[in-house]
Amino acid sequence: MFKTKRNAVMVLTDFLLVTCLVFLIGFVIPNPIRDQSHVPLFVWLTVVVCFFILSTILHMESFHLLEKLRNKIFHKEETGLLTEFIEKLRFCYSMDDFYDNIGTILEEKGDCSVLFIDRQKDYVLYNSSDKLTCNPSVLTKLSQNFPLSWSEGCYFLGDNYGIVSGPKTARGFFIVHNNHQLFIFCRYTKLFDPAVYPTFIREFKHFFARAKTIDDLAEISELSSEWNQLADTQRSFLPPVMPEIDKLKVAAYYRPLVNVSGDYYSVLPISRSKTLLMLGDVSGKGLAAALVMGLVMNTVKILDNKEDLPNMIRAVDKAIKGMKLQDKYTVLFLGIVDTNAMTIRYVNASMSDPLIISKSPDGYRIKPLNSNCSLVGIIDLTEVTVSEQRLFRGDVILMASDGVSEVMDESGEELGNTKLYEDTIKSSAVKEPQEFIDDVVNLVMNYNGDKKLRDDVTMMVAKIEG
Repeated sequence: MFKTKRNAVMVLTDFLLVTCLVFLIGFVIPNPIRDQSHVPLFVWLTVVVCFFILSTILHMESFHLLEKLRNKIFHKEETGLLTEFIEKLRFCYSMDDFYDNIGTILEEKGDCSVLFIDRQKDYVLYNSSDKLTCNPSVLTKLSQNFPLSWSEGCYFLGDNYGIVSGPKTARGFFIVHNNHQLFIFCRYTKLFDPAVYPTFIREFKHFFARAKTIDDLAEISELSSEWNQLADTQRSFLPPVMPEIDKLKVAAYYRPLVNVSGDYYSVLPISRSKTLLMLGDVSGKGLAAALVMGLVMNTVKILDNKEDLPNMIRAVDKAIKGMKLQDKYTVLFLGIVDTNAMTIRYVNASMSDPLIISKSPDGYRIKPLNSNCSLVGIIDLTEVTVSEQRLFRGDVILMASDGVSEVMDESGEELGNTKLYEDTIKSSAVKEPQEFIDDVVNLVMNYNGDKKLRDDVTMMVAKIEG
């Protein structure tokens, strides 16, 4: 099983590291020197450097070996069935999507029987068309054994539809979450790798949260004339406050044209030194744009590896296309700021305004973070390129929707094309991020004059601190 093999690889890696350390101490440091009370510093440095190089190589090799083991176990043979189901579950946005996934993978490919019950209402939401899951006595037995009060988690089922301690004697398993019970009966349950179940539970919970959010947005739109409720639901996706981040200060501004908007932003700390910054804009306005906005935010949030920017872009692209909303797409900027390496790695999917304002001997200069990816969600994506820019202390990263740069004065000239805009962001770069935003917002409002704004105005500013 994967867990056992993973532990074996880790033990072997540790053993090899200890062996390497003993070898280095025994052979890199000569005997005459070992006999002295003081070993020269450069000799110890040699040992440390050699050990670090060997340690890095061993860890890289063990990582590749674990990936091969994971692919072999999780994507092939019987466990591959559940892995395929889980991967498609990540892109289910409604119960209909969920039921289609059950039918095409678990039933058709896996020859499994599935029963999905809302235990609070005591109502069968889905059951496979076979003798087992259509049998009233089976339903009664499961209801008696696993009432509404049953704790959340994953359990294995035995021959009499009771709990067994492990998969070796199981004829199926079931998951309990949010008063719902999902039973999967499979004659070869014992062949599934146990390590797959935690992932199954996690993605099942993510699906429930995702489906509920979309249902709530749709219900508010259909049943209520109070669009403020929809706006409040949408705002709940945005960070209420900016996180405290070492050596990085972030501020944001969000002003929708109407109650609901297609603009969005997020700040997600990855580690002590790495932070994911995201800002984007969905095409159009209204409910459809709000739905896509929520979908994009949720997709990025649930992805485990937030350093894999190309995978993140592809996941967002697949999610939007999966909603089958005509002509809906997003432009967005994803950037990982690393305050240790002092870099920003980014994918700019057709956002027009992200840039770095950096101090130079003759004043501040502007470095654009140019687009390196197409629109997301409407056309076929080719290879997704990740670019990188060097950062310096005091640098300001500005991300803004086109509602900032495309605001017009009385003559019809867009603000982003003027020297006034360039001078303002350069002169404000010395200030704190919130003060920087205040200056740009005041500029936008003054430049627009008494006219009504034509688009949402959203900005996020991050500043590298010492």
